[in-house]
Amino acid sequence: MTFMSMSNTRTAAVPSYPEFVAMIALLMALNAAAIDVYIPALSEIGSALGVAEENRRQFVITAYVIGFGGAQVIYGPLSDRFGRRPVLFAGLGIYLAGAVAAVFVPTFEAMLTVRLIQGIGAAATRVVATSVVRDRFQGAQMASVMSLVMMVFMVMPVFAPNLGSLVLVFGNWRELSAVMVLFGLVAFLWTWARLPETLDEANRRPLTGRRVAEAFRVVVTNRIAFGYTLAMASFFGVLFAFIAQAEQIYTQIYGVGPSFTLYFSLTALFMSASSFANSRMVARFGTRRLSQTALVAFIAISALHLALAMSFGGATPFWLFLTLLIAMMSFFGFVPTNFNALAMEPLGHVAGVGSAVLGSAQMLVGGLLGTAVGYLYDGTLVPMLAGFTALAILSLAMVALAERGRLFTPPTPD
Repeated sequence: MTFMSMSNTRTAAVPSYPEFVAMIALLMALNAAAIDVYIPALSEIGSALGVAEENRRQFVITAYVIGFGGAQVIYGPLSDRFGRRPVLFAGLGIYLAGAVAAVFVPTFEAMLTVRLIQGIGAAATRVVATSVVRDRFQGAQMASVMSLVMMVFMVMPVFAPNLGSLVLVFGNWRELSAVMVLFGLVAFLWTWARLPETLDEANRRPLTGRRVAEAFRVVVTNRIAFGYTLAMASFFGVLFAFIAQAEQIYTQIYGVGPSFTLYFSLTALFMSASSFANSRMVARFGTRRLSQTALVAFIAISALHLALAMSFGGATPFWLFLTLLIAMMSFFGFVPTNFNALAMEPLGHVAGVGSAVLGSAQMLVGGLLGTAVGYLYDGTLVPMLAGFTALAILSLAMVALAERGRLFTPPTPD
């Protein structure tokens, strides 16, 4: 695969294809780390800041997701007008301000506020990362690149919770916020030095109400783009539901203690492996066939797991729980990158807005759906697995709507 030449670059040096993929992956991984690094610290944060109700501690994750999801619709039009670089660095600056403030917050409410600010700033990285890839690639190439990016993104749930646990051994949750400051600085400095501008002058869209509204209309009225956007938003609710309940399930239901991050990481490792496998398989089997088959398999296994959990009185034995969870999340890795590529494929001329709508729906809608499932935690696996099954079925319904009922086959022309 040849990395395309980039016009309008800030520097003469153009990053190689591996460096480009690594840079985009870092921007995506920043968001995963900002969520996952706090997972082992939720109980400590709640205790330190006087949160009595355990399920409210999940809001540390939710506040970030709301900011991250909601702000993307602002960054999209801005990046289509002013270019990818200015928007990226403005967002990273906001993120760093929120990350620094998180080190010193005195109350739980203040913590939620600065986490919201962090999410608002980090939203620029999601919009720009997806837009830059769409500027350079399309079709199966784009899906392959995004699979490699998502592979690194999926490694974060392996690395971040264990990093969080390691920091907690020597310090407390405030040191975790300091770690995220360092992460943001690395992303800022590397992209400032090495990421060129990828939006051609000819493709810049005027920032007027009429033109922005036109771009949003293109996104929401394109059946394929909007259908797969809703499908991915629904399916991402699965991931957020699992993240929200992971600590409680591992420590309360199965009593594994602080070592739960190792089991959490094991699951994420299989997700990362499936994302890598997707990058190798997508050219042969196609984005539609691969992602839709994986989604159906996920539904079948989650429904089986739900039935077994109910038959065991609310929770399967740990070995069976871990086996079925790994199987489900392995199929999960084949879905988001392909849905992302399918949704973005018709939107090359409005890639910034398209990326913004896609990312906003994915994080905001998926985050809120996942939080709702997480808040229903009752000491058993039933709410989570029922949520998994329902959200995946909803996702499949959105795919069927996008494809007019034709699954596992290439689309027919309108």
